[in-house]
Amino acid sequence: MTQIDPRALRNAFGNFITGVTVVTALRKDGTPVGFTANSFSSVSLDPPLLLVCPGKFLSSYETFASCTNFAVNILSEGQEAVSNLFASFKGDRFAQAPHRLDLHGVPLIDGAAAQFSCSTDQIIPAGDHCILIGRVDDFAHAGGAGLGYVGGQYFSLGLERAVFEETSGPAICGAIVEDGDRVLMVQTVDGLRPPQCTHSERGRLINDLRDTLASNGITAELGQAYSVFESIKPRAHHTYFLATGQLKAASSEVISVPISELPDQTFATPAIGRMMTRFALEAQTRNFALYLGDTEDGAIHTLAAGN
Repeated sequence: MTQIDPRALRNAFGNFITGVTVVTALRKDGTPVGFTANSFSSVSLDPPLLLVCPGKFLSSYETFASCTNFAVNILSEGQEAVSNLFASFKGDRFAQAPHRLDLHGVPLIDGAAAQFSCSTDQIIPAGDHCILIGRVDDFAHAGGAGLGYVGGQYFSLGLERAVFEETSGPAICGAIVEDGDRVLMVQTVDGLRPPQCTHSERGRLINDLRDTLASNGITAELGQAYSVFESIKPRAHHTYFLATGQLKAASSEVISVPISELPDQTFATPAIGRMMTRFALEAQTRNFALYLGDTEDGAIHTLAAGN
């Protein structure tokens, strides 16, 4: 049998889109512990059962492998900081995470999309993890969108849906295509811009963008939405996606610009210039974010964990 590369296997598992949870319990002395997990699943409605899989690498593993009660908190969109806190912070996590206690005295994280208070039903050893099956004694469902995770990155359905909300004026859809440590840009009389297309029918934008990339000799895989904004003069809705790809065919319009040199370039519009300067900065840490607003002002929402 072929030797399995654990890192490659983990990356393959990471292609499965999941939610993000924080699992909490109490040590024997009553000290609360918690960890971030996406290995969560509902199991049964009758009886009401769920499962999580604590890893043996956790400092709190012995607590979860022997607990009589625990809680699962499904994080809401916008709770990336809570996820990161329980994934890596070594201090008192609960001092920084607003919470309340459930009927068993186990912490429930404030703002979670859903919370489940459980009594342990079974604990099953499973390789470098254990399968912790809990019977749901109580739960709360706040509604709203949950925080998502795939390929080492957070994503938010609520924010991604904003890309496709109705708006007046034509829609412009483009891609910031990374080719190694460079970005593929289109030369115009006004300056550089990402390859993009314009369409009045929003439902055709993605297909038209792929056609535009191909017509420019670019093969690319589209990623997350990166910048969504309105322009007033002229009135238009702009959506730019992150992408990775290559220039497969020579083009008189497309050039390859080093990411580190982007802040020094002349761009077709000030809004594109600000977007590409932000991209160059965020590319240094790979902590990309989604901008929502207009050409002058907006908000930046963190979507990705640094690699």
